Amino acid sequence: MKAGVYSGMGSFPWRGVPWANRSHRLAPGLTLPGFAAFLLLLLSANIGRAEPKPVLYIPSRILPPAPHREFRAGWVASVANIDWPSKPGLPVATQKAELIALLDRAAELRLNAIVFQVRPACDALYASKLEPWSPYLTGVMGKPPEPFYDPLAFAVAEAHQRGLELHAWFNPYRALHPSSKVPLSPNHISRTHPELVREYGEFLWLDPGERAVQDYSLRVVMDVVKRYDIDGVHFDDYFYPYKVKDAQNQKVDFPDAASWKRYGASGSLSREDWRRDNVNRFVERVYQAIKATKPWVKFGISPFGIWQPGHPAQIVGLNSYEELYCDSRKWLMNGWVDYCTPQLYWSVQKPETSYPALLKWWTEQNPLGRHLWPGLNSGNVGGKWTAGEIVNQIRITRDQSADSGHIHWSMKSLLQNRGSLASTLKSDLYSEPALVPASPWLERGTPGEPRLAFRGQDRFTWSATGKADPWLWVLQAKSGADWTTTILPGDARTQTFAHLPDSLALTAVDRCGVAGHPVVLDRSRVARSAN
Repeated sequence: MKAGVYSGMGSFPWRGVPWANRSHRLAPGLTLPGFAAFLLLLLSANIGRAEPKPVLYIPSRILPPAPHREFRAGWVASVANIDWPSKPGLPVATQKAELIALLDRAAELRLNAIVFQVRPACDALYASKLEPWSPYLTGVMGKPPEPFYDPLAFAVAEAHQRGLELHAWFNPYRALHPSSKVPLSPNHISRTHPELVREYGEFLWLDPGERAVQDYSLRVVMDVVKRYDIDGVHFDDYFYPYKVKDAQNQKVDFPDAASWKRYGASGSLSREDWRRDNVNRFVERVYQAIKATKPWVKFGISPFGIWQPGHPAQIVGLNSYEELYCDSRKWLMNGWVDYCTPQLYWSVQKPETSYPALLKWWTEQNPLGRHLWPGLNSGNVGGKWTAGEIVNQIRITRDQSADSGHIHWSMKSLLQNRGSLASTLKSDLYSEPALVPASPWLERGTPGEPRLAFRGQDRFTWSATGKADPWLWVLQAKSGADWTTTILPGDARTQTFAHLPDSLALTAVDRCGVAGHPVVLDRSRVARSAN
């Protein structure tokens, strides 16, 4: 054997290695002793190095902490282009971009719902065969957007992708707002059924005493409930209108003499009680119709924050029971709403309209345990108030009720971060995500326990069980002693981690906010110690 030439029997073990050629000769300059030394070095480097053991996750009986519950929402008003769109007649791409910016801000702040105005004044921000396209959208009443899209369908889809509920907000009786200066379309209710419409001040108003009006507005609401995947129906404080005054500064009565004579005068009720009864019967009909069609769709009303002065004793202000003919206390006590959002737009400190005093009174009028989520005047921040006023009101609400929640008037104040309110909430009260409080009176079952699996490296996948897909997933990861909660939309099926958790819990949540039993995987101790 010549020096430097390998002549061993069998196949050469280092075929393909750069320093070996196809004739099994050592690379030029490499002697046999040198090769042997290199081989010993290579073998010694691998002595004691064990193959890494696979990471294993096994079922666990530990329970994660209950996720935080709080309704966090913002009103998105389209009337007078308050929140969206910013002005009439914008290009479709701009309209969509503005709406996405609102929804992105809501998700960034960890809100969980949007109250989206779809019927400001017998017009529609959606494709309707019953009412004309809103002039606040295109600048022309009755004109659809071009290129065509359906803003409500778009808003629902985009909200749900972000895990946000979308509540469709209707004004049941307002027929025309003075901010609209465009000509009425031929299919507007004032043209098709002028006998149902009353002129009152600068407004046109449907007469709540006309039975045909109640039927018509109910048909409009239920058309949306049936055709769109909304999470709630919402009315604000406008039923009978706020009183207008004449030239002598005297209040003008609502012009409903014709309907009063036709339906009320011969009955046993006073005219005032008859008006309240008109509203009461309509509210009850809406609630029953929604539950007969889609039981999980919540119905909420946001009445004026003072039911009557003197309730509680220190309260002074407008009497919505007498002037708006709204017996909002009755709706809450009878369970005709799933949530009540009294507009408590006053500060904590002012005794005659005290926020905590009014909130406590409303809480005491709730024998059936419906949701009580007050409306907050967040638009005052950056002007009359600092962000601390809203922060204080939210803390008071949390202290007074385990079923906490609130709605900000309006989303514009959060989008613009007026008075640093949005950034303050994000870093403090909204630092953790929250589920919408459950509505167990709407529930017909409990979500199934999902199937959760670790797929190696950094990825987990899961699938749903049961008849219906979950609305949301609550994913909770434990590292050391700390749990981190993430809320994901119901179509999510996988999650990756930069650092694998010690434990992972997954819970399904249905459209009523009811959570199932969590499935939990625990990283095995053997696998954990090996990594």
